[in-house]
Amino acid sequence: MPKLKTRKAILKRFRLTKTGKVKRLRAFRGHLKTSKSSKRKRFLRKAAYVSKADIRKLKRQMPYW
Repeated sequence: MPKLKTRKAILKRFRLTKTGKVKRLRAFRGHLKTSKSSKRKRFLRKAAYVSKADIRKLKRQMPYW
């Protein structure tokens, strides 16, 4: 059986925690920052977790997680 390939885009954007959760960065933080409040920009700095519904899809694309 050949080795399975990892999706490199998924590898770069998501990290697996010790408890098995999938950590991700928040969207909408790249540009147009003048229209966003300071509170919103601080909130966007924090990492978020992927929902349980989407974890199965990600794990299928990352066979060696």
